[in-house]
Amino acid sequence: MTVPPVSRRERKKAATRQAIAGAALQLFLERGYDQVSIRDIADAADVSTATVFKHFTGKEALVFDQDEDRESELIAAVRQRPAGQGILDALRRHVLDTWLPVVEHPQAAGFTSLVESTPVLRAYAERMWTRHTDALSAALADELGVDHDDLACAALARFVLDIPGIARSRPDRRAAVEAVFAILAHGWEPPTGARTR
Repeated sequence: MTVPPVSRRERKKAATRQAIAGAALQLFLERGYDQVSIRDIADAADVSTATVFKHFTGKEALVFDQDEDRESELIAAVRQRPAGQGILDALRRHVLDTWLPVVEHPQAAGFTSLVESTPVLRAYAERMWTRHTDALSAALADELGVDHDDLACAALARFVLDIPGIARSRPDRRAAVEAVFAILAHGWEPPTGARTR
C-alpha cells in the first residue's frame, strides 16, 4: 500500500507547530513557566497569538506538544500489532518505545524540573496519559469482542496508562516498566521477604 505524500500545506503547518512548541519550551526553561505569556511565545516564534491558539489549546499543551498523537498511537499499538503478538506485549513495547526515549532525552532533566516545579504542569502531566483510558479500553474491547463497558478492559487500560507515572521516579525506568507489565501479565505476588499473615 502506498502512503500518500504529505502536502506542502501540511508540512508548513507541522513546521509552524514545531517552531511554536520549540520557542515555548526554550522560554519556559529560561524564565520559568509562570513568567512566560502566550504573547512572548508568539513573538519568539514570529507568529500571531491567534496562530498559537490555532495549534495549541493553551500553555500546558505547548509543553506537551506530542500529546495530540498519543491516543491514535495507543490504539494503533493494539489494533496494528504484528500477528501472534499479544495485546499486553504490544502495549509494553509501545510504552518502552514511546515513553522511554522522551524521559531519557538529553533535555529531559531540565524538562522534568520544569514540570515538577510547576503545579499546573505536574497535574497536566499526570492526566496526560490517563485521559486516553476510554479510547484504549474501547480498542481493547473491540479486539477481544466484548462490550465497551467491560471492566477488565477498562482496568487494563487504566493500569497501562498509569505506568509512566509509576516508573518516572525510579532509577531504572525500563526495569520498572517491565516489572509492572510482569505484574499485569502474571498477577501480583508479595515482595520477597514480605511478612504474610
